[in-house]
Amino acid sequence: MPAVDVVGWLATLVGISLGLPQALRLVRTRQVEGLSLTAWQAWLVLNLSYTAHGISIGQPPQVLTSALSLCSTVPILFLMARGLRRRVVPVLLPGLLGAAALITIDQLLGPAVFGTLAVIPAVTANAGQSIELVRSRRVVGVSVLFLILAVTNQGLWLSWAMLVPDIGTITVAAVTGTITVFNLTWWSLRTLGLRSFRLPLPKLTGTAAPGEALQPAGGAPPRSDDRGHC
Repeated sequence: MPAVDVVGWLATLVGISLGLPQALRLVRTRQVEGLSLTAWQAWLVLNLSYTAHGISIGQPPQVLTSALSLCSTVPILFLMARGLRRRVVPVLLPGLLGAAALITIDQLLGPAVFGTLAVIPAVTANAGQSIELVRSRRVVGVSVLFLILAVTNQGLWLSWAMLVPDIGTITVAAVTGTITVFNLTWWSLRTLGLRSFRLPLPKLTGTAAPGEALQPAGGAPPRSDDRGHC
């Protein structure tokens, strides 16, 4: 099997499982502190647009990864909408519109322009999470396994894109890979005792108020002894 196929299918396996630890943590702990709603809306843009992009360039690994990633991204958005007491449709709509725009650009202007513009949701997805890791009072809602898989995923896709080659994916993977390394590093520092920085920025992400958590139908109280591990 050619090296590009080996790397592509490894990236596929990691990409498919990427969001599952975060989804499972949300279900188990009902905590949204430290999570970025804007980031997961941007993940929806990426999942949908890269499914179409993979079809366009004839790369099954990219199609499979992006399409199956929706199985975790969409439930996470539903759970966050519930925890933030927002309606689901307005939460999903930005991602749907952003994906439609990128898919149209990919078809009309080509993969180079697509890759350049796809950096926007890719950076939003990862940098939005960075902001929450820096400014949130607690990061108990964040799965460390998700952060580790995010770093691994971007490294594999960067290697795959260099072998193909696909300039669009190279551009996105290089930029977002750097941010995922920062996120994992900062999460580690927060769990070691680093305090939050209440940045004087507009509120770009939706997070629960301190102590607020996703509540099940029975109204069971959230667990307060989680330390941010997956």
